[in-house]
Amino acid sequence: MGRPRGFLEIRRSKAESRPVAVRVHDWKELDLSPPEPAVREQAARCMDCGVPFCMGGVAPAVKTGCPLGNLIPDFNDLVMKGRWEEASAELHETNNFPEVTGRVCPAPCEGSCVLALGSIPAEGGREAPGAVSIKLIEKEIADRAMAQGSALSPRLSVLRSGKRVAVVGSGPAGLACAQQLARLGHDVTVYERDDRVGGLLRYGIPDFKLEKASLDARVKQMSAEGVVFRTGVRVGEDLSGETLRGGCDAVVLCGGAMVPRALEVEGAGAEGVVQAMVYLTQQNRRVAGDMVPDRDAVLATGRRVVVLGGGDTGSDCVGTAIRQGARSVTSLELMPRLPGERAPGNAWPEWPWVFRTSSSHEEGGEREFGVLTKRVRTDAHGRVEALEVVRVERKRGVMTEVSGSEHEIACDLVLLAMGFVGSSREGLLTQLGVAMDGRGNVLADDHATSAPGVFVAGDMRRGASLVVWAIAEGRRAAERVDAWLGTTARG
Repeated sequence: MGRPRGFLEIRRSKAESRPVAVRVHDWKELDLSPPEPAVREQAARCMDCGVPFCMGGVAPAVKTGCPLGNLIPDFNDLVMKGRWEEASAELHETNNFPEVTGRVCPAPCEGSCVLALGSIPAEGGREAPGAVSIKLIEKEIADRAMAQGSALSPRLSVLRSGKRVAVVGSGPAGLACAQQLARLGHDVTVYERDDRVGGLLRYGIPDFKLEKASLDARVKQMSAEGVVFRTGVRVGEDLSGETLRGGCDAVVLCGGAMVPRALEVEGAGAEGVVQAMVYLTQQNRRVAGDMVPDRDAVLATGRRVVVLGGGDTGSDCVGTAIRQGARSVTSLELMPRLPGERAPGNAWPEWPWVFRTSSSHEEGGEREFGVLTKRVRTDAHGRVEALEVVRVERKRGVMTEVSGSEHEIACDLVLLAMGFVGSSREGLLTQLGVAMDGRGNVLADDHATSAPGVFVAGDMRRGASLVVWAIAEGRRAAERVDAWLGTTARG
């Protein structure tokens, strides 16, 4: 620990973002890279605490910190000393895609940082509050390593196992799993239903949060490592589960939780009520240079937009609608507004359930909390023109409507960002004969499904979750598959 008093003397800072007035007119990433001395200074705030809760795994019952087990104190120390190449090696040892998590992860590591306990008095009467800026440091390590090319050098396995593994789905879980298996010496083929590789990373996350050049670079790296990508293949339709299973030694299901939660009210099928992922995928295609046919296009331009759901997907819809020139944007959240600081029952180092404002919400629009949609009202042509809603409050753990609070919200476009309820049982999962749990996810014992030689990782196993969890799931599934195949091939 080269700066023993760093956490006392240096205030927490984050990366600066481009001004709202500028960034809402393009699709480029928001954050600016700080100068190297500023990053090294922030790394010096790491206090080398005796129990690094930030790394995860130190309190399994509480599920704190990083799901990947990133060696955070180690790479912080190396960054502080300017040893960027070694910091990159430490970071890539546990994380296949730190350039992604450094951008889109909500940073559970920071919620579990010892410095997140509160403000610590510093010299001169000042305070150095808040967690170490781990996410910023991670992004800067990854970006520097990618710019120099060291992070993208293929890691080729010297020994080959001769075993063939099929990975279904090329989202973060599928890519992490495929890369790990290839580096273990197996022959890996990734099947993706879309025309490009990336899944959620490609089509679910807007470019203003994650530009796709880094994803393309990783796909190129994986191809050089021997991973074969087959796009435009709907496994279960174009290729049956039986054929897939018969042509390989193991299958890993990484198709995500693709069944969206439905809006079950009168008028929910009206024109202008659209699933968020349909909307976001279209815009990502436009940014990539694709043409979206006018008959299918969903645009917020000049429209009064209501977004149902206040999570990351809802926030992405808000930022997209603002950039498309929406007349107005309103976010409705069923749950009440979270408190500004940890509630008594939400003790550190658990994830802090506190009120947050995303970059998209900073750009405009209105947010309403504790609002329940009762009906979608349509015009004579079957197009949405208003939502009939009522305010709700929690009483003894039950959501109760507030009498007399009924009102309407005029709108032309409703985007459903209410989460997902599991994986579709139809097609591939039925063909493979895998069992499901009560939540609509694939049932698994340490990633092994009920079907011999078939494994599962990511949202398909644990339900809709974070990108960082998907990467961790993919890595763990690769270990499980490798053990099951019974090979000792190593790169």
